[in-house]
Amino acid sequence: MSYELNYWSTSPLPTIFAVCGAYIALMMLIMCLFMYSKQRKNAYIYMAAAFFFIMTYEGLNIHSAWTGKPVFSPESDVLRFIQLFSFVLLNISVVMLYRKIKTMHYWLPLLSAALLMLPFMLPSFLPYTLDPIWQSIYFDVLQLAALYLAYTQVTPRIGQPIKYALGLAVYVIWTILQAVHTYSGSLSPALQGLALALPVLFYSIVFFILFRRIVELMQSIYRSAITDGLTGLYNRRHFMKHLDHYAAQELKISAIFCDIDNFKKLNDTQGHARADEVLKQVAAIMEEELEGIGITGRYGGEELVALVVDRKAKPAQVAEKIRARVASESIVTISIGYSVLRKGVRGDELMKQADKAMYHSKTTGKNKVSDYRSLKTSSTEPTESAG
Repeated sequence: MSYELNYWSTSPLPTIFAVCGAYIALMMLIMCLFMYSKQRKNAYIYMAAAFFFIMTYEGLNIHSAWTGKPVFSPESDVLRFIQLFSFVLLNISVVMLYRKIKTMHYWLPLLSAALLMLPFMLPSFLPYTLDPIWQSIYFDVLQLAALYLAYTQVTPRIGQPIKYALGLAVYVIWTILQAVHTYSGSLSPALQGLALALPVLFYSIVFFILFRRIVELMQSIYRSAITDGLTGLYNRRHFMKHLDHYAAQELKISAIFCDIDNFKKLNDTQGHARADEVLKQVAAIMEEELEGIGITGRYGGEELVALVVDRKAKPAQVAEKIRARVASESIVTISIGYSVLRKGVRGDELMKQADKAMYHSKTTGKNKVSDYRSLKTSSTEPTESAG
């Protein structure tokens, strides 16, 4: 804030707070540009623009505090323009971090800029000079409108409403102190110190909101890269990566291969939506049974797989629990095969063994569990799906 500070005129605090504010803005500007280079999300561009204006604002304050001579008067329209426009851009970007906005992010900044430019353009069209106090009142009205919209339209639409409401409360106090200084001409030393600290506190709160949201988005991107979108289980690629890792260490693990019986018929008779619900139900049962002892994945179509890594868990019992629960809790049954890793067997070979055991269950009655070791050595490779 650009103040004609009396008590603080010889203190380093104005410079320190301004430098802290500019530093936070710079860090967030760099972070936003980096994230935009990775995700191409418009929210990062708007937030980067907001913090560019904030850096400009705090840079002017640094100059003022360092030289002892304000670049602009305390009521400077230029400073108010920078402050308000950055606030508008910041709120738009926060919403865009959580919501998809089609057109508002185009016209709202333009409308805000036009309204903020009005005090600069209007005097040239008037035959008389406006009292500067009316320009201050105009900016204060716009500030109140921006705060109202932030509380009513932004806060309910984001994932961290309490934290953002706290940031807005800090901004409101800062705005009140600005208004008191504008209309009374002075502030007490204690309030001057508070006015210097509040912008830094507001930037810090926004920083933590942005940081947490970036972490959430990165986690979401990572999850989508390793999990199946329908069932939430690991996708085939990530599942096989885990399997190969365990197999390479020759740990005692077991692969379980499940195939939903008559799934094609279910699709044809009850539709894809119903079939998807059943698939998710079976996947949830598998996740519950493997919790703490292994991992699950979707191998493809109606084929679901599991990896038992707990040495104490018995794959036959795990597989039978899955089969029994699916038969009793859903409208389908499943055929299951499993195989225990032997020395010298690769991960993909272990999965083929479990697949072969599952096929044996399919062709000998369905709704059963088969162990690869129990298969006769004369068993042949399947040539077509058992359905």
